[in-house]
Amino acid sequence: MTSRNRPARTGGEILVDALARQNVRHLFCVPGESFLAALDALHENTAITTVVCRQEGGAAMMAEAMAKLTGEPGVCFVTRGPGATNASSGMHVAAQDSTPMVLLIGQVGTDALSREAFQEIDYTRFYGAIAKHVEQVYDPARLPEIMSRAFHTACNGRPGPVVVVLPEDVLREYARVDDVPIRQTLHVEPAAGDIAAFGRLLSEAQRPLMIAGGRNWTPDARAALHRFVARWRLPVATAWRYHDVFDHADDHYIGDVGIGMNPEIERALQESDLVIALGIRLGEMTTKGYTRLKVPVPDQKLIHVFPSHEELGRVYYPTLAIAAGAPQVADALDTLDAPKAVVWLDHLKSLRDSYVRWTTPKVSTEKVNLAEVMSALDRIVSDDAIVCNGAGNNTGWLHRYFRFTGARRQLAPTSGSMGYGLPAAIAAALAYPDRQVIAVVGDGDLQMTSQELATVVQQHLSIVLLVVNNSMLGTIRMHQEMHYPGRTSNTDLHNPDFCKLAEAHGLLAARVTGTDQFGPALKKALDAKGATLIELVTGAEAISHSATLSDLRSR
Repeated sequence: MTSRNRPARTGGEILVDALARQNVRHLFCVPGESFLAALDALHENTAITTVVCRQEGGAAMMAEAMAKLTGEPGVCFVTRGPGATNASSGMHVAAQDSTPMVLLIGQVGTDALSREAFQEIDYTRFYGAIAKHVEQVYDPARLPEIMSRAFHTACNGRPGPVVVVLPEDVLREYARVDDVPIRQTLHVEPAAGDIAAFGRLLSEAQRPLMIAGGRNWTPDARAALHRFVARWRLPVATAWRYHDVFDHADDHYIGDVGIGMNPEIERALQESDLVIALGIRLGEMTTKGYTRLKVPVPDQKLIHVFPSHEELGRVYYPTLAIAAGAPQVADALDTLDAPKAVVWLDHLKSLRDSYVRWTTPKVSTEKVNLAEVMSALDRIVSDDAIVCNGAGNNTGWLHRYFRFTGARRQLAPTSGSMGYGLPAAIAAALAYPDRQVIAVVGDGDLQMTSQELATVVQQHLSIVLLVVNNSMLGTIRMHQEMHYPGRTSNTDLHNPDFCKLAEAHGLLAARVTGTDQFGPALKKALDAKGATLIELVTGAEAISHSATLSDLRSR
């Protein structure tokens, strides 16, 4: 049927049909009057589940987390002005985490544009520094073209967020136009010469170290990476909040490279002669403020793999730059023959032993020992559990003591955004309702998006929410203690009763005040139908996983 002969559709209908063509299965939104025609079209479309959220920041984080987990671009729909500005927190996560996402914004009518109409914003200027592309629609007949462009741009090259602005009259108007097929996903393969050069550099090395990360790892690509590493007996660390890329039970895994990392692994990184950065940007958290590697030319030889020409050489001058996706490079490396023997075997064993010591909980005087709690979490949850977290010092215990093995997945913001853990858990439970979903959050972190507890219940989701409650903004307090000793201020929190808050929303709740209470509480929560909040009551003394408050003050 040609566009001339097909029935006329509203802009809202054309838009929703375009989303369905792009294989969108979940759309996260806070309904607004600026896109009523699109909401009406969603009412008729059974292929897309519309998830109504409580605040646009949470909705955008859910869309971003869904994209991280599934590899398909996340979609969020918000209204103009306050709705669009609220969504910026999730958009920033998508930008810094290189996550494909499309943000749809309802806009004032075209007859009111540029008059500072009610809640009007120029989104090209507002989102220009965050999004890969921002485009406003003026003709409903161009919606298939514009949506195709949005999804291609979000997914290809370095993935990231795209904004499409939709004036309300454009969504109401009718047009006859053909739909556009699903996007073409472009996988840039590494050149044979690059893989050969990779092998030469690795053969010449004495103390190599790989830092692995990136998204869209298929089981086959992940297996290829493990085979390559095993043949070369290569020490592998994971980058900041990419813990699930490499199996922690593998003897080649040596820990993570990020905040509060194992000092022995940090020293090994700085003393290495070849660093392989696989699928990561080498950002501030992984490089400790760009100090672990010298800027702009590191002392070590550097192989940098990332799917963006613009990123390679942006901060660090690479010995070998490969502009391709990490999974595609792993597949190619699986064909690279290793020498009969390598010179770094003793070094590998030393680093692995250090990792095991580092992740073994120590005796603590705290009533709730978070190291033991995270070790218990590791032992109890299933091998394919999805574990989410937001920001804050509480995440240090999770990163250190929980092991990502098997098919376990991590959803975490490399951007360090607070409030991410709960929305991410919602997205995970929607995508995989048969898998265990755990969110580890701090008391300050949770209160950024705690209104989404209502979304958990409305969607009938089963998640377990672990709330570490030390009645303060722990990360900021730690920095105050270090940089302004004796002058801490404004970091104490007067918190609600989290158990009553959960119960008021319809969740089950439990309060843990001793380490031995956690295991039974977690098992009960995992067996329960529906969602459970477990509050872990801790004190100020356990301010981080690597130092107590007394330690900081004694320095």
